[in-house]
Parts: sequence; structure tokens; C-alpha cells
Amino acid sequence: MESQRCFANRFDDYPGSPAAAPDREAAVPLVTATIERILRELPPLGGPRGCPGGLYGGVAGVAYMLYHVAQCPLFAPSRDSYLRAARRVVDACLRYQEGCGEADADTRAAFLLGGAGVYAVAALVYRALGLPEYARPLGKFRELSEVCAPLSFLECGSDELFVGRAGYLCAALVLKQRLGMEVLTAAQIKSICLAILESGKQYAVKKRKPVPLMYSYYGTEYLGAAHGLSSILQMLLSYYEYLQPADQELVWQSVDFLMDQEQNSNWPPELGETIERENELVHWCHGAPGIAYLFAKAYLVSKKPQYLDTCIRCGELTWQKGLLKKGPGICHGVAGSAYVFLLLYRLTGNSKYIYRAQR
Repeated sequence: MESQRCFANRFDDYPGSPAAAPDREAAVPLVTATIERILRELPPLGGPRGCPGGLYGGVAGVAYMLYHVAQCPLFAPSRDSYLRAARRVVDACLRYQEGCGEADADTRAAFLLGGAGVYAVAALVYRALGLPEYARPLGKFRELSEVCAPLSFLECGSDELFVGRAGYLCAALVLKQRLGMEVLTAAQIKSICLAILESGKQYAVKKRKPVPLMYSYYGTEYLGAAHGLSSILQMLLSYYEYLQPADQELVWQSVDFLMDQEQNSNWPPELGETIERENELVHWCHGAPGIAYLFAKAYLVSKKPQYLDTCIRCGELTWQKGLLKKGPGICHGVAGSAYVFLLLYRLTGNSKYIYRAQR
């Protein structure tokens, strides 16, 4: 059995003076070559049934990537061709989404695994291309607020990030940031937040949990960012002004409860577990690199130093164990670890974190 899930970090730590500014231009050919390879290897997009797959494991994620690269000034010469490619991809995703609704009824409101993510990306891509049609996927996205309103609209768990309400709110947040407008009405946002709160209260009482809000996904009480408590609380904090004071208090009690579950700067994947060193997960999906985002948000909302301190401890553990053997990806790979240092740099302005991200 593999004794360690990460490579030993042999990099020297921050020398104390700002790192040499990275050569941003040097990254351009690497990114361009990667994009060309991805576009070559895409599945056929032209069929009438379209192309299945959401943001996380499907081709909608390719459209999202192309949209992001097109926004970056370094890629200005390729902006239009990347956006046109993104449109071809997202159009195929929309055809699939609208053509086989009954097959994917459960994931219509899913941000990362289904329809909500596809509609959100379509709106972003169309808007970036200057097309008035962006209003149509935006309308489709808005309609999905009705789908996730019932308390248990999904049997597997209605509140987490990939398929549940937290993800739907996250998608609305992305649209607001990118389009500069609130996509959902205040009443829609409040009703979804209330459903998340009510669901968490009922589960915590029914299962006699020592925390005011708790959730499960496929029967497991996850804590991490992918399917667990941390990203659900993060989304509630992201819509903090829509919560009643009594509910705000329940959110803070739950944040503090989660902070108390820390074991040696990390968190077990599920509630009540003890971390075994040889199996320790230091991933975005399970563990400190994903939970850091909740405490960053908690710090930004409350300005309480203990949340920033917790975030910094997450970063220290990620520096030790973040060079993951599972590859370069975000969910359980090296990129997901590097993101923590970008987060900490934005929070603190400390050059140490940019240095660590570059390593």
C-alpha cells in the first residue's frame, strides 16, 4: 500500500524577499498548445442530440476554460477564435440538455454536473461574443430556482456543491460577478437560502448532531468542499445579507463547530472520523485545501482573526503535503493546492504565498 499520497516537498521555502516576477509571456505557448490539443480531442459536437457532460467532467468545462482564457489580455489575439470555439461546445451541450430532459431530470439544477452550469456558461459565452441571445440561457437558469426549491428535491442530498442548492447559488454568484448584475431576484435567493437552512436544521435534529446545521450526500456526512458542510456554509456566507439574524447566528455556530473538527491543520472527509496519517487527504475535495475557502469567507464577512489564522494553517499543511501524486488537476491534484496560495496572497498581500504558488 502506498504510504504517502504526496511527493516530499523539496523546494526551499520563501527566502524573505519578493520572488522574481514570473515571465507571464512564457506561459502563453504552454496554454495555447494545451488548448489546441484539447480542441483536437473533443468528441464530435455536430449531432442533433448534442453532447452530454457538465462543467466538472464534461465538455461544458472546456467551454468555461475557453471563456476564461479569452478574458485574459495575454491571449487577446486569439480571443475571438476561443470564444467561437466555446460557443460551438456550449451549443452542443445546450442541445443535449434540452433534448433529453427526462433522462437528466435529477441534474437539471446542478452547477458542476448538469444543467445550471451549462446555462450559466452559455450566458457568459454569448454575452462575451456580444450576442443578445445570452438572455435565453439566463432565463433557463433562472427557471431552475423552482426545481431546487422543494426541501428534498434530490434523494442523494439536495444541498451540496456539485448537484445541490449550494452549487446553484454558486453559479448565480459567478454570473453576478461576470455579468455585473443579480441574475436571481431577492425572493428567489432568500427562498433557496431558507431551504438550505431548513434542510440542515431538520437533518441535525433528526440525526441528533452536535451542530445546528448538518447535511449528508449519498448517506455520508461530508465536511469538505466537494460535497460537504464547508462549501454549503460558504455559500450561505456569500449571501449573508439575505439571512435573518437568527439564521446568521446558526451559520456562525456551524462554522465554529467545523473549525473545532480540525486535526493537525486538516479535516477528515466525514464527520466523526479520525485522520489516519497514512491515508490523510490533503485535497480540494476533502481536507484543508478546500475548507480554506470557507474560513477565508468567514474572515472577510466577520473580520475575526481566528478565521484567518485557520486559513493560514490550511496553507502551511498544503505547502507540506500539496504536491499530490494524483496529477495536475484542481479537485485532487497539484493545481487545487496551488490555488490555496493564490487565495492567501489575496487575503494577506504576503509575497510568500505567490512564491509558494509558483513553486
